[in-house]
Amino acid sequence: MLRLTELKLPLDHADDVLPALILKTLGITPTELVSHHIHKRSYDARMRNLLLVYIVNVELSSPVLEDKLLAQFAGHPHISRAPDLSYHPPTHAAQAPAIRPVVIGFGPCGIFAALLLAQMGFKPIVLERGKKVRERTQDTWGLWRKNVLHPESNVQFGEGGAGTFSDGKLWSQIKDPRHLGRKVMLEFVKAGAPEEILLVSKPHIGTFKLVKVVEHMREQIEAMGGEIRFEQRVSDVDIEDGPNGQHIRGLTVENLADGSRYDLRADHVVLAPGHSARDTFAMLHERGVFMEAKPFSVGFRIEHPQGLIDRARLGQHAGHPLLGAADYKLVHHAANGRSVYSFCMCPGGTVVAATSEVGRVVTNGMSQYSRNERNANAGIVVGIAPPDFVAGTTPGVAPGAAVHPLAGIAFQRRLESAAYTLGGSTYEAPGQLVGDFLAARPSTSLGSVEPSYKPGVHLTDLASALPDYAITAMREALPVFGKKIKGFDMHDAVLTGVETRTSSPLRITRGDDFQSLNVKGLYPAGEGASYAGGILSAGVDGIEVAEAVALSLTGKV
Repeated sequence: MLRLTELKLPLDHADDVLPALILKTLGITPTELVSHHIHKRSYDARMRNLLLVYIVNVELSSPVLEDKLLAQFAGHPHISRAPDLSYHPPTHAAQAPAIRPVVIGFGPCGIFAALLLAQMGFKPIVLERGKKVRERTQDTWGLWRKNVLHPESNVQFGEGGAGTFSDGKLWSQIKDPRHLGRKVMLEFVKAGAPEEILLVSKPHIGTFKLVKVVEHMREQIEAMGGEIRFEQRVSDVDIEDGPNGQHIRGLTVENLADGSRYDLRADHVVLAPGHSARDTFAMLHERGVFMEAKPFSVGFRIEHPQGLIDRARLGQHAGHPLLGAADYKLVHHAANGRSVYSFCMCPGGTVVAATSEVGRVVTNGMSQYSRNERNANAGIVVGIAPPDFVAGTTPGVAPGAAVHPLAGIAFQRRLESAAYTLGGSTYEAPGQLVGDFLAARPSTSLGSVEPSYKPGVHLTDLASALPDYAITAMREALPVFGKKIKGFDMHDAVLTGVETRTSSPLRITRGDDFQSLNVKGLYPAGEGASYAGGILSAGVDGIEVAEAVALSLTGKV
């Protein structure tokens, strides 16, 4: 089978035009083309007449013809042999181990780690501190609609992880030579996701569809002998000293439903708690698990009318059903050395309350599969590094001095607590019109853009919500973004604060064997350990970690 890339056709082309282009590109006859399969479809909006861009796998009438064409087009950048995208597990259990592997966390990484372990016959036990996804959804709406936060069941904690209440984006820029991302996508489709996600260049599922997909994946894991225990928080770890160093031997688990505790023997533990499991990070640090502070980003959510973004990005083709709601990606390197960029852009979506701690405000973005809400939103965030975590807060810290691994969490909490106060201490988020933000004056009334954040937005001056260097960089960046996307810096666009959980503020460092540097049997994984950034990359990481666990359990490493 051959693969052809960069096949470009008009937006509304007829069905027979693509096979005709394949014949012309390869110089073959219709009888020599057995079939073609669209692997990926994107669009090129750089020209007035927008073009669809295809990657196509082509089946020919004979292997001899295929070899002939490969030789004829040797070195051609857009004609090659189609890669093998099938997944091959590295091992399989002859029988389930006496001490079953444990997965902590049931977000995207934990789900795929558990799923792969179950598929290989290892019958994992999953410990998830939150609730099942439908109960969790009700608790999350309790904050959005009634200002009532459930600290163990919210946007961050519960079945499906933080990715459930997001745009359900399924693309990533990770290197994926084994095509594990395809395995992730196929498992989602198997669990009920639209088959379209295998085709479009920037696939997404959306929250409501993700709920059903996550439930079906849980059912698959259980059908293969896996066990998912909800409302089970890991409160301690048993680490044993041995002749070959430290090794994890067990977990202390708190049943949040009744307050009881129990010990669970565990020699192989996948640690995938997500980036907001702050108490878990503190416990692991206290037990001596190696971790280090790392950079992340902070900022605000920005909202525009989706129609403005569509017109700016798609021109005359705005609103075309094949294109859907337009997105964007922006970056600016400010004069003060800070990078400002758009993050987690949600076309036709809403800004959501994403805190997991009482007395703090955190924002994030979410879209449904339809992406048909009135506003577009994205994080506009500024990169920060570990020295920023202690600047102005820890007297006597010398430049270049080591920063405490948990300092980033303390930094996040300071901003989130300040945002709670600035928003009126009711879980409303502090907000400001872009025009007022640029003019350095408080906002007192909304304009044409109605903010979507629930429980609500309290208009104020956001200058105190972030460090001065971040505010300065953002005020420089927004007009620059307005030159790239007409209207981006419109006066009535709304900024909502604060966005602090763009990624984990620490890394639980692991070696080439996927295990903690100093605790064998502990496999840090996913976003919480800083080995993923989004649903797709978290799923891929879950697969790779599950493989490492399986190889260890079968003695093949």
